[in-house]
Amino acid sequence: MKNKRLFSILLPVAAVVGIVVLNSAKNKPADGGLTLPVGFTATIIADNLGSARHLVVTPQHDIFIHMASTRKSRGIIVLHEENDQATVKTSFGDYGGTGIAVKDGYLYASSKNSVFRYKLNAQNEVIDPDKPETIVRGLVEIDHHQPKALTLDNDGNLYVNIGAPSNICEEYDKKHTGCPILDSTAGIWQFKANKLNQSYPESVHYASGLRNVVGIFWNQQLNQLFVTQHGRDALHDLYPKLYTAQQSAELPSECLFALKKGDNAGWPYMYYDWQKQKNILGPEYGGDSEKEADPKYIKPVVGFPGHWAPDGLLFYTGDQFPARYKNGAFLAFHGSWNRAPLPQAGYFVVFQPFKNGKPDGKWEVFADGFAGTAEQKASGRAVHRPCGLAQGPDGSIYVTDDNKGTLYKISYKK
Repeated sequence: MKNKRLFSILLPVAAVVGIVVLNSAKNKPADGGLTLPVGFTATIIADNLGSARHLVVTPQHDIFIHMASTRKSRGIIVLHEENDQATVKTSFGDYGGTGIAVKDGYLYASSKNSVFRYKLNAQNEVIDPDKPETIVRGLVEIDHHQPKALTLDNDGNLYVNIGAPSNICEEYDKKHTGCPILDSTAGIWQFKANKLNQSYPESVHYASGLRNVVGIFWNQQLNQLFVTQHGRDALHDLYPKLYTAQQSAELPSECLFALKKGDNAGWPYMYYDWQKQKNILGPEYGGDSEKEADPKYIKPVVGFPGHWAPDGLLFYTGDQFPARYKNGAFLAFHGSWNRAPLPQAGYFVVFQPFKNGKPDGKWEVFADGFAGTAEQKASGRAVHRPCGLAQGPDGSIYVTDDNKGTLYKISYKK
């Protein structure tokens, strides 16, 4: 009777925000069903959350998750985790989005065109969820590549991605002479974390030539910004004489960049070929699939096969995992839709070892099995699609799925 009573209490709370709390009646964690290295386990700590995107986990085991939309819930839901189960605590926000972060006593979250912040109390709870401060406003509002991913450094700066509303700037640069939208999209903008009502005039255009960044992280060890870029599409469709369908399925690379102020990653004028390990001049601007791009454009620190869609980025600083994972990068790949004639791919979390601040060896698949069966994965009908990554206070990592709204916790035990 005790478990039935617990379920009757939790269900109305969950129904208010459109969420099913996993296994509250059974009071038992659910196996995540993922393929992981030996010693790691995955637990589903919540399910049916909706379009769960990026997240943060507080020292008090509260989990803030930003939802892509407000169709099933408020824009930000807050869960409390205990004994590998997460139950709904509250929700707030009338806007969907992706970016979310906690820094220096504030919660930051982004909409399509703005960044807001909420004051936190000593327990990292939002004090007044109905009255956020507007830190950034007036950003280009688009439906294509709309997520405003964000992160903060240790010097009072906020970094916001503004994606390009385009594949290769073809709508804005029909004569292929220059891309006019680079002044306000396709890059990272730096704002002051504590200044209200900023927009483009008050910002620093920190890095450019980035088609669409979703994974973004301030690396504490290196004191440097890292981002993941979604590469362009349709090389074969637009230039069948230069690229086969199979080449177009693998190119261009999905990229992990280490950024410094003033860096230019080259979109739309070039792309990175992970097989040749070279920046290649884009066919729209005189390229022939072989010509190298202008050396002024930076190269990624890691290049991955095309169209995997890297949505989450985390540098691991915990002590729970084996030592080889310390300071290495985890990337959540949302998965592809356009790799025909090859099978669709991605839908997993990979690990890239780092040593002395640089990639050390080849990346490896860390967590797989999100997509379901091999057929579901190959066809693109994935059951779960990884999106956000966060590190918990005990050194576990958390992974969101914005398809079914599943929240995973991955832990290690010797």
